[in-house]
Amino acid sequence: MNATAEKTRTRLRVGVLSSDPLRVEGLRALLSENCELLQLTAPDTLREGDLSMVLIDTREEDLFPMMAAFRRARPGLRLIVLGSRTDPSFIQRVVAGGAKGYLQYTASPREITMAVEVVADGSIWAPRKVLASLIDTIAPDEPRPPDIKLTPREREVIDLLIDGRANREIASTLGVETKTVKSHVGRLLQKFGVANRVALTVRAIEMQIDGGSAT
Repeated sequence: MNATAEKTRTRLRVGVLSSDPLRVEGLRALLSENCELLQLTAPDTLREGDLSMVLIDTREEDLFPMMAAFRRARPGLRLIVLGSRTDPSFIQRVVAGGAKGYLQYTASPREITMAVEVVADGSIWAPRKVLASLIDTIAPDEPRPPDIKLTPREREVIDLLIDGRANREIASTLGVETKTVKSHVGRLLQKFGVANRVALTVRAIEMQIDGGSAT
């Protein structure tokens, strides 16, 4: 399957809930290559199966009730919150409330597109410091394998994961199919002894910082 066919097959339908028309149009222009963006007016306008993701840009006092409404209407829907807050405690609360991603208003176009792809792949997008705190909260005593041997290809994949790349972008960079990247990620999860991509990325970062034995 060539890259064009794969992009067509994986095109996402993404809802945007925002009262700022300029932000909506900016997101539409930025994500138009890989996503069909639909502006929403309220969570109860969702129809089953319509969307795979929603970007929420709303007042802070309305955010958590709105997220709860989305969870009731579509429990499996992936949510990314846009906001101005930068404090880790607030972002952790957003993720704990069910969001799969948090983007600051100052996020670059590349960060926005990467966040959408990473969340679509089933992972979480947030500042790295926040992700590390989340992992420590979820599994602070999780044992770490003492010696991890990586193949050259696995090292390339882990480096791209640390850089925040989604499966499709990793596949494009390495010149392989997306399913091949998924296989590599599955083996890396086993080697690092973790359950998901978020934990895998944080563990890999920690081992690099600590001079770990992932070689």
